[in-house]
Amino acid sequence: MQTLLLDSSDVDEHAALADVIDAVEQAFGAFERGDTQMPAKSYIDLPQYNGDFRSMPAYLATDEWDAAGLKWVNVHPDNPAEYDLPTVLGTMIYSDPETAFPLAIMDGTMLTMKRTGAAAAVATDYLAVADATTLGIVGAGVQSYTQLEAISEIRPIEEVVVADLDEDRIERFIEAFGDEFDVRAGSISEAGHCDVLSTVTPVEDPIVGLEDVGDHTHVNAIGADAEGKHELADELLQAARIVIDDHEQCTHSGEINVPYHEGVLTDDDIHGEIGELVVGTKDSRTADTGVTVFDSTGLAIQDVAAAHVVYENARADGDGYDFGLIDTDR
Repeated sequence: MQTLLLDSSDVDEHAALADVIDAVEQAFGAFERGDTQMPAKSYIDLPQYNGDFRSMPAYLATDEWDAAGLKWVNVHPDNPAEYDLPTVLGTMIYSDPETAFPLAIMDGTMLTMKRTGAAAAVATDYLAVADATTLGIVGAGVQSYTQLEAISEIRPIEEVVVADLDEDRIERFIEAFGDEFDVRAGSISEAGHCDVLSTVTPVEDPIVGLEDVGDHTHVNAIGADAEGKHELADELLQAARIVIDDHEQCTHSGEINVPYHEGVLTDDDIHGEIGELVVGTKDSRTADTGVTVFDSTGLAIQDVAAAHVVYENARADGDGYDFGLIDTDR
């Protein structure tokens, strides 16, 4: 047996977003039904290097397939300036749950981008107005690209408004998508008055207020991934129907973490988890629903689901590099 090595280009090519969105939706459903194992994310803090490591293991079972894996990922903010390396580097080990054989080792950074976009797409499908054609994006970094690519898979997006303090980032974004969508730069409020808004910034002081969104805007809050991060004003969160991906993670390091620990938000203010919408135990958008917010922290089951898609597609196409990681002759 051979282990398949897949670099970022391989992951990009074989993470077909329609397939990843479907797999992530199945993963959310499995999580709600109790058909997953997902220990809490563990951290190794390295202050001497201004960085940390994080391990994210998971197993999930759907009606059609099961899978297991581990993502090993870091955050080292000094990397770009000092070492010409990305701030975040991820590696995914994808394993056969029956035998534990390592089926693949693949780039986890591209995988994370794909599954994060897919999670926003799943939430948008359940929470955005059915005829949504406009998408606002606050923050034109790398994650903004997969937000547009994924959300446009499940809504007929025509117009895109992007807001960012960095004009070069906006220009690159417009250049990347200008031939496919009507893309323009705009203010945060202009982006927020679109049918769907994705926020992908690392801020700790909220930048999107209640007055910055429309009466029925759906917001994917993506940027908060650590304690203290907070993109949306408390008044906006209080007025919205809030859906989260996981209670423990979201209250610890998601968009709601600050107001939750300050007592501004309580469990009564949380409509439910996305898995509950997937399996139908909680309502999605109804005719009288106003603003909705999806608090996305990113779950290990999403990584495993996306890795399943990448591995199966790469194997079917005969791509990647096979190598003998394990001596099966012994």
